[in-house]
Amino acid sequence: VAEIVKQVVTELKSAGANPFIFPAMGSHGGATADGQRQLLEDYGITERFVGCPLRATMDVVELGKVDEMPVYMDKYAAEADGLLLVCRIKPHTNYRALIESGIVKMMTVGMGKIVGATELHTFGLDRFGELLPKVAKFIMSKKNFICGVAMVENAAEETALVEVVPVEAVFRREPELQIKAKELMARIYFDEVD
Repeated sequence: VAEIVKQVVTELKSAGANPFIFPAMGSHGGATADGQRQLLEDYGITERFVGCPLRATMDVVELGKVDEMPVYMDKYAAEADGLLLVCRIKPHTNYRALIESGIVKMMTVGMGKIVGATELHTFGLDRFGELLPKVAKFIMSKKNFICGVAMVENAAEETALVEVVPVEAVFRREPELQIKAKELMARIYFDEVD
């Protein structure tokens, strides 16, 4: 993950951008800025290695409402000229849908920090399949989301595929990458085991 983030930062700089990294982890890392920074560093994503600042905060701004539900976004991300998310596309452990863990979930739950994650989770995981894409479309209408850099891992948790998914292809391509991720997962080839 760190190598991919570093390469993305290098490409952005060569295009004249002034990138920074922010954690989009919802409640992970103990729902603290230091905890989320530490998780990134555990992945090898440090300012020194990737070559740009790492701005961690739990502060959010409200972008508006979707069906009376407030939509929140990381304060630093909301101030950025453009957003690019680097993430893994993989099955979620607790719900099944066309889109599970990946660009859309990172944009909605992850960038919303603990406040946004809590708000979304109050609707229950069984609604995530329809709710997360709806919220993601709302965020895309308010902010300059450029693309996602999607990674799919194999059964050994090694990167098997890296793909840039432009904004206009997210809702078509992420479900296809989700299928690929499920195909590459380790599994038991029996329906019943005694």
